[in-house]
Amino acid sequence: MIRLSILVVLLACGAATEPAVTAVGRVVPIAPMTVSRAAHTATLLPDGKALITGGFGGGESALASVELFDPITRRFSAIAPMRVARSGHSSVLLPSGKVLIAGGYNGSYLRTAELYDPATGEFRPTGSMTTARSGHVAVLLRDGKVLLAGGIGVGWTFLESAELYDPATETFRATGRMAVARESHTANLLPDGRVLITGGHRGRREAIILYASAEVYDPSAGTFAATGSMGTRRHKHDAVSLSDGSALVVGGSDERDDRGAYRSAERYDPATGKFAAAGTMHAARYKLNGSSVLLRDGTVLLLGGAGVSEIYDPVRRVFSVIPEGVGVARLFAVTAALPDGSVLLAGGYGTGVSSSPQAWIYRP
Repeated sequence: MIRLSILVVLLACGAATEPAVTAVGRVVPIAPMTVSRAAHTATLLPDGKALITGGFGGGESALASVELFDPITRRFSAIAPMRVARSGHSSVLLPSGKVLIAGGYNGSYLRTAELYDPATGEFRPTGSMTTARSGHVAVLLRDGKVLLAGGIGVGWTFLESAELYDPATETFRATGRMAVARESHTANLLPDGRVLITGGHRGRREAIILYASAEVYDPSAGTFAATGSMGTRRHKHDAVSLSDGSALVVGGSDERDDRGAYRSAERYDPATGKFAAAGTMHAARYKLNGSSVLLRDGTVLLLGGAGVSEIYDPVRRVFSVIPEGVGVARLFAVTAALPDGSVLLAGGYGTGVSSSPQAWIYRP
């Protein structure tokens, strides 16, 4: 009866055209963050807590505020703020246990970066990026350096440039450039240490150009090279590295944003350099970059970009609905995979670009 009710609701919302298999697990609301946030970051720390930084709140003004989520008490608590307010920035856990916060936007596009030290609970400046950028991607490489690529820069310019942060010297330096400027793209570390960059766009409104193309960054050469293209042009999507070394690309949209959001998914095989269709989601979803999580059993949890939560089984290539979802689409929300196997979802915005402090926990 429960499964039938879910199907009726989904069909009524136009979110499914096939039977909705009910997935194992629940999504339950928890106490909210201390402030409303969207376009923020969440980083799991070595002690199991999640660091929540920046984003924008009411009025879309950037935030310097920071909070910690404690998975034991399941509550958020405010800590010392960042030195600079920022949204659309990146956050990467370094091998030292410190967190690199870089770039973003606060009325100006930012070159500045800072380090969070869990031992002191404070932020301090580190080297500045070679280029001011927001909406970029950032990936920890196998040698401990961080690759930052693309995004938007000063004057609303779309960037094909990339750079590397070296924690040993605390400096940034330029590396190879992508074939095209990209924003709203994704990045995944591949098993051989290379980085897959997929989709995105450049330009605005009538001048926007969306990509199906993908490219791969080789850290040993410091260069990007073209690889197979996706079957669909997409931006504002998400991509998750799977246990077998392939990458799952989900959702996103065309030029119409919410009216053109996708239910489709594709899978990249690094052995062949090609994408192939990987199934169809029950809900169209977009603006979900970084909100999909690889679970311990090898399945993928999709929490962002739609009110319906789903799990993808990469063996059967099937998406299944989780009975209790978040109810409304959370756009530009963040997730963190917690030590006990549960997953935190926090913030984001819905209709009217109104950011939220709401949070949920997925329980397997």
